[in-house]
Amino acid sequence: MLVTYGQAIGDAIKEEMRKDDNVILYGEDVAQMGNIFGITKGILEEFGSDRVKNTPIVETAIIGSAIGAAVTGLRPCVELMYADFSLVAFNELFHCVGKWRYMHGPEFKLPLVVRSAMGSSFGAGAEHSNCLESLYMHATGLTVVSPSCAYDAKGLLKTAIRSDDPVLFFEHKQLYQTKENIPDEEYTIPFGVADIKREGTDVTVIAVGLMVKKTLEAAEILANKGISIEVIDPRTLVPFDKETVFESVRKTHRVVVVEESNKTAGIGAELAAMLQEEMYDELDGPIVRVAALDVPLPYNIALEKFCIPDANKIVSAVESLF
Repeated sequence: MLVTYGQAIGDAIKEEMRKDDNVILYGEDVAQMGNIFGITKGILEEFGSDRVKNTPIVETAIIGSAIGAAVTGLRPCVELMYADFSLVAFNELFHCVGKWRYMHGPEFKLPLVVRSAMGSSFGAGAEHSNCLESLYMHATGLTVVSPSCAYDAKGLLKTAIRSDDPVLFFEHKQLYQTKENIPDEEYTIPFGVADIKREGTDVTVIAVGLMVKKTLEAAEILANKGISIEVIDPRTLVPFDKETVFESVRKTHRVVVVEESNKTAGIGAELAAMLQEEMYDELDGPIVRVAALDVPLPYNIALEKFCIPDANKIVSAVESLF
C-alpha cells in the first residue's frame, strides 16, 4: 500500500491504540486539529476524548504528566509539535525520563514515547528548525529514533509504543509527504538494527533522517562518475548498530557521515571518534563529516539552503577521499 511518511506514523498510533487500551495520545493540537501536519487526524473521533487530548503549550507539564502516566501503567505517546520545544522540558527529559528507570530498579517501567517534528522547513527560522538528536544521544537512558522513510517510521513507532523504556521519536518535517509502499500486514522494526539503503564498494556513507534521501541522490551522481557508495541508515542512534557499520567499513575502508544537525559536537563527531578508536586499521583516509553550518539557521530560504547539506555537498565530501 502506498502511504506517506506522515500517514504511516498516524496508522502506527491507531493500530497500537486498538491493540492496547493503555495507549493514550496527547500533546499540542493533536486532537481536533489532528496535529499541525495532519498526522493524528481521525484519532480523536475513533478513540474519544478520554484517550486523546489537546494540551496547553506547556512542554514541562506535558512531559511531567506523561512520566506520571507511564509509571502508573499507561503508555503515553505525547507530542511536542517541534523538537525545538523539547528544550523547555529538558530537565524532565534528561533527568527524569532518561534516568528514573535505572535509578529505581528493574521492576520500574517507563513506557513513554515523545514524538516531535524536526529539521529545516523552508524558512521556519532558527527556533523551529533544529535537529537535536545529538543532544539527546548524550542523555543516558533514552532511546533516540530518527526514521528516514514511511516503512521505517511505522515499524519503529510501533516498537517504541510497545517498549517499556522511554523513546524520543524524531520526524523530519520534509519527509511527511514522501511516499512509499509498505505492507498491509503488521510488522515492527527492532531498535539497534541499521538498514543498508544502497550497497556499494568504495565509500561507506552513514546518513541520518532526511539526509538518507539526500545521500541516495548523491549516490546516483557518484555512480555516473564511477564511485560506488554504500548508504547506511542507522534508524536508531541510541542504540547504535556498530556491527553493520563496521562490516561495511571493512569492505570500503572510507567513511563519510551526513547529518543535518550542527557539525560541532554532532552525530558525526561521535561516530568519527568511535570509528577512529575501534576501526583505525581499516581506514584508508580521514572520516569526513557533512553537517549544517554552526550558525542559527536563517529564515531566508536561500541562506537556509546554503547552511544545510545537499546532494552536491555530499558528492564533494565523498570525492575528497580520492
